[in-house]
Amino acid sequence: MLKPGTVLRSRYKVVESIGKGGMGAVYEAEDLRLEGRRCAIKEVRLDLELTPESRRQAQEQFYREASVLARLDHPNLPKVSDYFSEEDTDYLVMDYVPGRDLKDIMDEARRAGRFLEEADVLNWASQLCDALSHLHHQDPPIVHRDIKPANIKLTPDGRIKLVDFGLVKVLAPEDDYRTITVLQGRGTAAYTPLEQYGGDAGHTDVRSDIYSFGATLYHLLTNQPPMDAKQRFLNPAAMQPPCTLNPKLSPATEQALVAALAMHPDQRPASIDEFRAMLPAVPNVSSVLSNNHRPAPVIENNWAKAFQQNRFLIAALVSLLVLAVLVTLFTAPAVPPILPAITPTVFLR
Repeated sequence: MLKPGTVLRSRYKVVESIGKGGMGAVYEAEDLRLEGRRCAIKEVRLDLELTPESRRQAQEQFYREASVLARLDHPNLPKVSDYFSEEDTDYLVMDYVPGRDLKDIMDEARRAGRFLEEADVLNWASQLCDALSHLHHQDPPIVHRDIKPANIKLTPDGRIKLVDFGLVKVLAPEDDYRTITVLQGRGTAAYTPLEQYGGDAGHTDVRSDIYSFGATLYHLLTNQPPMDAKQRFLNPAAMQPPCTLNPKLSPATEQALVAALAMHPDQRPASIDEFRAMLPAVPNVSSVLSNNHRPAPVIENNWAKAFQQNRFLIAALVSLLVLAVLVTLFTAPAVPPILPAITPTVFLR
C-alpha cells in the first residue's frame, strides 16, 4: 500500500486509500500541477508469476485499454485523465467522484429494516443503462465486467457514476477472445456470470455485463445478493425469486431481473437497450435523492433556523402590522353615540 504523502510521477500526491483488493488499490490523490483538483488513482499490480513475455504483453494491453478509456466522455462515467507505469505496477488516473456507493446506502436501509424504494433503484438503473450503452457502443465495444453496488457511486446531486475499471475488457475481434484485461480476475462471485469464470479464455461479451447489472439490481431491491452462478449451475432452482424477498416489488421489474440473470447468455437480453425496455419507466432520471437517502434533518432546530434566516422579513411584517393598527385607530371617522329612544309623554287635563 502506498503511504499518504507519496508522490507519483512527480505530480500526484497520495492523500489516503479509498479501496483495496488482491491485485491493487484505489487512492484519493491531489494533483500538484492543477491546484485544488482531486483525483482517484487505480493501482494495478502485475502478477509476479507471469513470464517476462506475458508481463510485457499485459503492460502493452494496459496501455491500449487505458488509452481507449481516456477517450470516453460520459456524465455517468469518471473521466480518465492519465495512465502510467512504475516498475511492476500500472496506474490509471481518474476524476475523484464524491458521494456514497450504493452498497453503503443499501446496507443502511437493510439495518433500518426497510428496502430501498423501487422508484429510486429504477432511476439509478436508467442512468446505468446510459453508461453501459455508451461503453457497449464503442468500436470496439467495452465490457466493464465488474458491475456491483460497491462500484456504483451516488453523487450529492443525485447522479450515478459507474467507477472502478479494474476488469474492463476491450473486446477483440470475433476470432480472438484471448484479450488480456487491465486486471486479471473474475469479479465478485454474486455478480459474475458463469462464462466469466473462464478468465480471458472465456467468451464474455455485453451480455456478461447484463448479468452483473441484473445481479446488482436484485441485491439493491431485495437486500440479498443472488446465489452465485456456480451454485446455481449445480442447483438451478436454488435462487429465490425477487418477489419472495421483497413482496412490494413490481412484476415487471421482477421479470426483467429474472431475464438478466439467465444462466446462458443466449437467454438474456441481447443488449442493454433491450434490457432497459423491460424495466418500468421512471419519471425523471435526474431527480435528486429521495427522503430515504437524504441526511436526516435536525427537526428541533428548524424553527430557530427559519427565524434566523428570515428575521428581517419578519420584523418588517410586524412593523407594517403595527402601523396599520395605528392608522386605523387615529383616522377612523367619529361615530355619534346611540341615544336611547324617547317616548313622548301625553299630558291630560
